[in-house]
Amino acid sequence: MTPHSEHKVTLDIHFPNRPQQSVPLTGFPFLIGHAGESSNHLQLDGQNISRRCAAIVAAHGGHRIEDRGNHAGIYVNGKKISNKILHDGDTISFGPDAESSITFRSSTGDSAVADMLTRMGSIQPSAGSRSGGGLSKLNLLLEATTLLHSALPLDTVLNSMLDHAIAITRADRGLLLEADSSGLLTPRLTRNSNGEPLSPDSIHPAQQLLEQAVQQKTAVVAGEPQLAAADEKLAHKAGQEHPHSFIATPLYSLPAEDAPDAETPQHGELLGIIYLDSKHPDAFSELVRHIIEALGVEAANILDNARHMERERERRLLEHEMGLARAIQQALLPRGFRDYPHLSVTGHNHPCIDVGGDYFDAFPISEDQTAVLIADVSGHGLGAALLTTMLQGALSGMTLGEDPLRVFHQINQFLCEHSEVHHYATMFFSLLSCDGTLNYIKAAHPSPILLRGGKATELYTDGSFPVGLLPDADFSIETIQLEPGDTLVMFSDGVTEAEDTEENQFGVPRLCELLAGNDNTPIEELKKLVLDGVDTFCRGAAQLDDITVLVARYRASA
Repeated sequence: MTPHSEHKVTLDIHFPNRPQQSVPLTGFPFLIGHAGESSNHLQLDGQNISRRCAAIVAAHGGHRIEDRGNHAGIYVNGKKISNKILHDGDTISFGPDAESSITFRSSTGDSAVADMLTRMGSIQPSAGSRSGGGLSKLNLLLEATTLLHSALPLDTVLNSMLDHAIAITRADRGLLLEADSSGLLTPRLTRNSNGEPLSPDSIHPAQQLLEQAVQQKTAVVAGEPQLAAADEKLAHKAGQEHPHSFIATPLYSLPAEDAPDAETPQHGELLGIIYLDSKHPDAFSELVRHIIEALGVEAANILDNARHMERERERRLLEHEMGLARAIQQALLPRGFRDYPHLSVTGHNHPCIDVGGDYFDAFPISEDQTAVLIADVSGHGLGAALLTTMLQGALSGMTLGEDPLRVFHQINQFLCEHSEVHHYATMFFSLLSCDGTLNYIKAAHPSPILLRGGKATELYTDGSFPVGLLPDADFSIETIQLEPGDTLVMFSDGVTEAEDTEENQFGVPRLCELLAGNDNTPIEELKKLVLDGVDTFCRGAAQLDDITVLVARYRASA
């Protein structure tokens, strides 16, 4: 059955200042475009309508609309699309704020059941068949379809579906096999003709039958002589009471809606197989095969929807968890620094995803010293965020009088002993005294930029080791004397490695050039200068690393 030959399909056109008009789809592709293009089947006026605007084409499962180059875009139910399978009641508009719109109307409805009913009228049970009357099967099928689309729990619906499949076909046993993402089939439900569950080990479908159903993508009926020679388990049971007739119908999802029609497969991914068997040799007629095919289409829709709902539930749960992680991480970052007699500080962190691996802080160690630090954990996501939180807790121990070098070596040893963590951290940790003495430990972190006398230069250029990478890494304290007004601009490598649309990096020289001559610029403006400079350079290109800036200015205390 072609999707357009047996069902009425129309377009209801809604105009802002004139009555609605209904237009039947008379051929495919059905072309929509500006009134000045005579080749269009539907000609519309309006600024949002291009000469060749859209086309509706026949597709598996119904009809598909394609954007054929409309300058304002094609929207279905308010969402911009390039192509999409249409369903009854879908609203099509040309541009996000188009005055006129089109409603797609189709009488396809439950196409699988309707198609099956048409075929039932032309197929009669064979002589001697156990299939029973078509009317009783029709009643059972309609009842099964109603159950499949009910709001009952999924397992209850699937059990009912399998019971009805057994009742419709008068099979002895039924099995629902479910396919995982790799296509591996595993038993999900087993039932007998009394509606009782069976052990999955009690039913052994012939592999040849299952493979044939999957390959042909349709219901396959077979008898024992056809399968016994190829199936050792059937041959082994010869002479015992065992099935003589078998039927298997594959369950496929609908093809992806966003694939081009010419490349769209007739079926989507394999969801599972309904398998039935009977002790009677001629149990499954051609009529039964068509009925099971129709029921299989409905069951596949239910399974497919259930999978989509489960994936959506998992996605929302992950978004919720990531939102909580982001809220916790942002709460742990300092919100507004206190004003120190000899120091003013400001900072900003922008993770490239919900949670990141950058961390900065400033806190008093004693009445004379203040710790200022910035760290960058390798990687992104929850793993990096967890390690960042651990580092924050470990470094806070310095407020209790712990020696900074000892803390660094302890953190390094701990991370190296737990190599399965697969993360390490770069860090710049400094202690600024009231007299301007700056003691610092560098752990492979980019050098801060020192602003002094109108110049912007790196504080150091030699390398060092990150924390948590090498067990024997040695860290040392270095010292520099700051002058009143000196400013340190600390940053993560997400700043200097930010890329524009042509994959050019922002780089340290460009950062120094941007900062030079800004010794007296207020630190809040200085921080904004860096962030805006990176944003302007990138020109909207997506960034792959967190961007963090920390600015500290030394001033002589009274």
